[in-house]
Amino acid sequence: MYGCQQHLVKSSPEVMATIEYLCTEANKLTNCGIYYCRQMLFKAGRFLSKAELDFELKSNPHFKAMRSACAQQTLHSVIESFNSYARLAKMFKSGELTQKPKPPKYRKKDGLTVVSYPARWVKLVDGMLKFPLGKQVKIWFGIDHFLLPMPNNLDFNQIKEYRFVPRNNCFYLEFVYEQSKPETGNPIAENVLGIDPGLSNWLTCVSNVGKAFIVDGKKVKSQNQWYNKQLAQIKSGKSADYWDDNLAAITEKRNRQMRDNVNKAARFVINWCIEHQVGTVVFGWNQRQKDSINIGKKNNQQFVQIPTAKLKTRIAELSEQYGIKFVETEESYTSKASFLDDDFLPTFGEKPERWKASGKRVNRGLYHSAKGQVINADCNGAANIIKKVATQLSMDLAKVGRGVLMLPQRYKLDCLTKKYRKQCVAWQ
Repeated sequence: MYGCQQHLVKSSPEVMATIEYLCTEANKLTNCGIYYCRQMLFKAGRFLSKAELDFELKSNPHFKAMRSACAQQTLHSVIESFNSYARLAKMFKSGELTQKPKPPKYRKKDGLTVVSYPARWVKLVDGMLKFPLGKQVKIWFGIDHFLLPMPNNLDFNQIKEYRFVPRNNCFYLEFVYEQSKPETGNPIAENVLGIDPGLSNWLTCVSNVGKAFIVDGKKVKSQNQWYNKQLAQIKSGKSADYWDDNLAAITEKRNRQMRDNVNKAARFVINWCIEHQVGTVVFGWNQRQKDSINIGKKNNQQFVQIPTAKLKTRIAELSEQYGIKFVETEESYTSKASFLDDDFLPTFGEKPERWKASGKRVNRGLYHSAKGQVINADCNGAANIIKKVATQLSMDLAKVGRGVLMLPQRYKLDCLTKKYRKQCVAWQ
């Protein structure tokens, strides 16, 4: 099992210029590899292997401008992208895909791309990581390595790979390391947590162990709104594709905030599952639900830009790591149907002609059942999400009653790690 820790690189101008040079050469070498692979595919009708591409481009000036191991890793990523295209093309021919895939395209000219260092080429010298540059760079520039500090919370011997990732005028150093399998407790497969994603209530979670909670999303909306306000002020009176260092800086800050929010929320959900021995997570999700959506300018901005899909993916990753089963199900009609009245839940496009929900949402956040019972509307949706898969997964929903759905506990993102501080130290 592998983990990845990311650090923002802050060093001398010389070191930053060296890293930028490496990422620039990697981008040029990537385009050279893509060109050769595309020509072989279009003219010869075959895909190259990693060894063939290495052999063909080993005399390329951009290959020589990097450490050979780094250059090979760059070319191998090109081969992997073409292998992925080959698998997708095969799936399209067999009818498993509806959209025809396209061969990998060239990267932006004068752009930057990821540079990977295998662990065996990096040495630890007096607490500093020594990254070699190769003989050709030493001949050209008179330097053969650069140094960066080693994080004190990682074991140098467990690191398998180092990656320099350029993003918005910043460089991140990613440490890919081997980690032991975490303690999972004793999750019970019959215990299930249903998750209904939203906006102000980012995650509404209902379980069959008699508890429910909400992860507040107002902070995410606020950060996203402030970013768009700054964006509009800077780009006012300028072309649509205008971009400068100031825009890159605020965009990168916003991306870090969103990544932090995703990690906190996902970690909280998994820690909650471990504490309550929940062995199954059911996430309600409609595929391509944001495509061509038109719910108003303001709502479009809030709904489309909130990284709920990344949050879903992160919860799925952590679930697999901790031995929790992750199930994704479509959530059609879960908000309209009444859970307390045991309404039938049709699939999208298959609703019976005379189907009608027993209850209705009477106000923002309030749902009335047929008997007049008032419950939280989002909790009603989360409970129906569990109900969608309860039969095939043999789940008992007897403990999901009005008491659970009426007053869920609300957690704000700023306070998520306070209750589970010990479990979150390693992640943060």
